[in-house]
Amino acid sequence: MVTAVLICRAFCVYTQKNNERRFSTDSMEQNSNDNILSVRNLSKQFNMEAGFFARNKKTVFAVNDVSFDIPRGTTYGIVGESGCGKTTTARLVIRMYKQTGGTILFKGQNVSLLTGKQLKNYREKVKYIFQDPARSLNPRMTIFEVLTAPLRYSSEWHGKKDARERAEKIIQEVGLSAEDLDRRPAEFSGGQRQRISIARGLIMNPELLICDEVVSALDVSIQGQIINLLHDIKKSRGLSYIFITHDLKVACYFCDTIGVMYRGVLVEEAPAADLYKKAGHPYTKLLFEGAKCVQTSAGTEVKTTLEAETCCPFAHRCPKATERCRNELPGFRQTGERHKIRCFLEE
Repeated sequence: MVTAVLICRAFCVYTQKNNERRFSTDSMEQNSNDNILSVRNLSKQFNMEAGFFARNKKTVFAVNDVSFDIPRGTTYGIVGESGCGKTTTARLVIRMYKQTGGTILFKGQNVSLLTGKQLKNYREKVKYIFQDPARSLNPRMTIFEVLTAPLRYSSEWHGKKDARERAEKIIQEVGLSAEDLDRRPAEFSGGQRQRISIARGLIMNPELLICDEVVSALDVSIQGQIINLLHDIKKSRGLSYIFITHDLKVACYFCDTIGVMYRGVLVEEAPAADLYKKAGHPYTKLLFEGAKCVQTSAGTEVKTTLEAETCCPFAHRCPKATERCRNELPGFRQTGERHKIRCFLEE
């Protein structure tokens, strides 16, 4: 734990030096040359049915009015406990789900309006890496078949020989050997399978990579190796990332900017170094402390219903909550340069 904290502090100093580039998140009219992705007022509503013959319906917001920008070549971290809406947000970006409201702009294009070839091209440029490689890798396929499957259904398929050369280059880029291409997923360790998942994500030369809890199931030593690999790939390829994790300290180590989510709402956003030094929201502080009270319990409903929009989403668990917090929804206010907090206590 002490080692992890020291590493995090060292990286935050590095991050602060690399975060000097300024960008605004206030206007929807962003220059597409600056931001690879701009999300505005994104919402996802699910209808939950219950009761006799499903006559009783309950509406739940998994994501509620979320906005953020990702400048080219940077990493945006989405942090929060299980069920906070971070994975749903990422799946809305990749269009695995259809959004209820809001706008997603990729290089200036409205993602929700893409169809046919444009949508296919978008999904080639934005790739998703899942948490559990054991489930996302087909056990019956060789690693060569796994890596080249996306190529076979694209305009970049130029025959098996070309695909082999491309796969060999990619597999070596993630720290494995060309001989591994003829093996199957079950023959590899968890860390090696995650490297294979990363290689599959890179095979189409994407511009944005979504990493959904990619290190959470790995040993601490292996986590560091995978994060360092992602950092090297980002540097060599100029990639942008959405990095999803429940571990705020890991996010501080790897990300440029971090958005903290709770019950579908962004409660704080700041450069990683600033967030590490002066977290403002009570929930963010508790995440840093690793307090037991932020762990999801059986009696805690993480998703926000429509009725809960009128108050602070964290009021029922916040040790400093006031009557105003329980009756009014705080705005997302700017408290410093590129630092925003949704909390009345910071006014």
